[in-house]
Amino acid sequence: MSVLHVENISAAYRRNTVLKNVSFTVEKGSLTGIVGPNGAGKSTLIKTLLNLHPPLNGQVYFFDSSLKRQKSRVGYVPQRGSVDWDFPTNALDVVLMGLYRRIGWLKWPKKKHKEKAMDALRKVGMEGYAKRQISQLSGGQQQRVFLARALVQDADLYFMDEPFAGVDAATERAIMTILKQLRADGKTVLVVHHDLQTVKDYFDHVLFLNKTIIAHGKTEEIFTASNITKAYGGAVHIIKEEALVDGDSSVD
Repeated sequence: MSVLHVENISAAYRRNTVLKNVSFTVEKGSLTGIVGPNGAGKSTLIKTLLNLHPPLNGQVYFFDSSLKRQKSRVGYVPQRGSVDWDFPTNALDVVLMGLYRRIGWLKWPKKKHKEKAMDALRKVGMEGYAKRQISQLSGGQQQRVFLARALVQDADLYFMDEPFAGVDAATERAIMTILKQLRADGKTVLVVHHDLQTVKDYFDHVLFLNKTIIAHGKTEEIFTASNITKAYGGAVHIIKEEALVDGDSSVD
């Protein structure tokens, strides 16, 4: 059974096609980096798979079923820039939002729910900021809180849209430690990522996207100069030879 199976998904904004006949399958326990140039449709892909943006055509299967039936098994961390950080709430309440399906709407969280939320904050190093208003947190701290909200769901499949954007090096390392632990626990994670230099260190699978699938598979096999050129149209320069599988740094 695949965790995620996508068949011929297409999507558009107004009359501009941003995804065209995208198909791929993700197996359990993988940590996949979704990479491609600006405007390649990476964020739109995640939103379309999660029914946050309407597809033009295609089918998506979560655990061989529909998202509606498997929604409790799916977690999502949106781009930090898409969140209203001025909303008057604290870090603990943000994490508790990830438990609303268990708590029930219009019901107060119980002690066990708060303990679970605090444990999630502890995992991301934010337990000391539980009562802090989210507007008072730094960008990296806000990202950690949203990661905690996803963790508290205890999902089997996670989507993360540029979790490293605008965070400091310490936060990036902390997030990667958590993502690798999720993989070790048998969870499956897909991450929209923009830094080609860290792909080999961070992900065991990579998906090259530029409106359609350029290549998808194990990083050691797929992360090549040839596929980078195909995805980015030659408009990228790899500084370090070791960033590539085949050692060819002549991509410019």
